[in-house]
Amino acid sequence: MLITKTYHDVPTKLDPNGRPIRIFVIAPNVPGYPNAKFPGVVCFSEIYQVTGPVERFAGQIASQGYVVACPSTYHEFEGPEPIPYDVEGTDRGNKYKIEKELAAYDEDATLAIDLLCSLKNCNGRIAATGMCLGGHLAFRAAFDRRVLASVCFFATDIHSATLGKGKNDDSLIRVNRGDLTDKGELVMIFGKQDTHVPREGRDLIRKTLEDANVTTSFLEVQAQHAFIRDESSKGRWDAALTRSLFGYMMEVFDRTVGRDLGERVDDGSRIEHVC
Repeated sequence: MLITKTYHDVPTKLDPNGRPIRIFVIAPNVPGYPNAKFPGVVCFSEIYQVTGPVERFAGQIASQGYVVACPSTYHEFEGPEPIPYDVEGTDRGNKYKIEKELAAYDEDATLAIDLLCSLKNCNGRIAATGMCLGGHLAFRAAFDRRVLASVCFFATDIHSATLGKGKNDDSLIRVNRGDLTDKGELVMIFGKQDTHVPREGRDLIRKTLEDANVTTSFLEVQAQHAFIRDESSKGRWDAALTRSLFGYMMEVFDRTVGRDLGERVDDGSRIEHVC
């Protein structure tokens, strides 16, 4: 499908400077069908805001028939422009990551979901995805009951509970509390050579999700951190693996939000053990 790109500056309550958050929207464009409606996806970025790789990733989702909202995460600190992938930009993004209030991250997610649900070309069926910092934000977006599926690429800081000001987030605490149980479907994707989330951290995330009976698929692949970033990846981009996992993500989205199956009904049946 053809796609279009625009943005909305949305007022926030928690920005201490009173500045709005800019949310970029990339949407399908089907000529001759002005009333077409599509599911929505919130696409959360890395610490560099909405860069070229993030926009291209979101554009690929949109071209499959989804309205994609990309929030500019660091609106409290600077404008919506991408932060460079250089040393200074990396230091700046990591600095902002632990200066921003955890509640402000959650407000951004809520505002992005609210925006999608308000658009005339969105049918209100919402999924989320993101990479690095954005993977963690997509994970937290799943606490919102409106989010029916979240696909999280190499999500950082979940295992260490160090997201936000004070470096003391409650993501796994909320999972233990049951805040993801009986909600949407969650997919966690990690590279086994990811130095940002070591094996012990991945094991902790997996065990916590499974112990809480969260509907989860947990994928560990032969890759490093940032392996889906097609620009300035520092030698880590794996195009073939990215293509494969993009297809996996779209299967999840097509199955969970791409069609309306109605409310799930548990008829008490159990899977038969057969060969």
